[in-house]
Amino acid sequence: MNIYGMTLEQLEDYFISIGQKKFKATQVYDWLYKKRVTSFDDMSNIKKDVIDILKKDYMIKLPTLVLRQDGKDVYKYLFALEDKNHVEAVVMAHDYGNSLCISTQVGCNMGCAFCESGRRKKQRDLDVGEMVSQLLFIENDLGERISHVVLMGIGEPFDNYDNIMNFIKIINSGKGIDIGSRHITVSTCGIVPRIYEFAKENLQVNLAISLHAPNDELRSKLMKINKVYKIADIIKAVKEYINITNRRVTFEYIMLDGVNDSKENALELAHLLKGLNAYVNL
Repeated sequence: MNIYGMTLEQLEDYFISIGQKKFKATQVYDWLYKKRVTSFDDMSNIKKDVIDILKKDYMIKLPTLVLRQDGKDVYKYLFALEDKNHVEAVVMAHDYGNSLCISTQVGCNMGCAFCESGRRKKQRDLDVGEMVSQLLFIENDLGERISHVVLMGIGEPFDNYDNIMNFIKIINSGKGIDIGSRHITVSTCGIVPRIYEFAKENLQVNLAISLHAPNDELRSKLMKINKVYKIADIIKAVKEYINITNRRVTFEYIMLDGVNDSKENALELAHLLKGLNAYVNL
């Protein structure tokens, strides 16, 4: 197993299970995420017998870079995973820092009409280590810190819920990668039960809803998920999320020429979201 997939609490439990003190987990985290070593042998304050156990149970594995494409303030990475599947990650440089968009699945089953990722059916979920290692590889490659993370790459994050929650714990941990909660955004196309669950996680992480249409008729043509969870279901869940968290929600709206960008669509969207503590990202 890739050790990048272990939360601090899980690593503490591991060390206790092998008869060691749990503070060793903090030492390992320091080597991995502060000093950024990529070999257990470089962890000089951990005894050799413990290192040998770690080597037996874990690996330190980064993805393999297949292709990097650079544009103006944009860096796009294509990675190969251990099983030869591929995922993408994209860095966008802003005046407030570097924002990284990571993938959470290989392929995607949501099948949104405007999304290239949905053309490839979901092969599998990414594990936690595969998500964390995207970030670590890119920071090392760019020689710069990633300050913001958005889960908006290939895949539907809420379809890989448990893994993305542990990913957030690792990158948010002050002893881990230490990215602030409010600099982390999870995007969903509208898996309603997970919105309710996410509301109860007691996080300051941002939530973004891929909406892209102001009514069910149009949204169902663009997004298959709308046949399962209607817009009214999503709005009800978002209201509950805002009520519990007091957090502002972002609604994402890709403007498609002649499809969802009329004045009538704009007025309908404004009416739909009126009174909500929300942004609309066009």
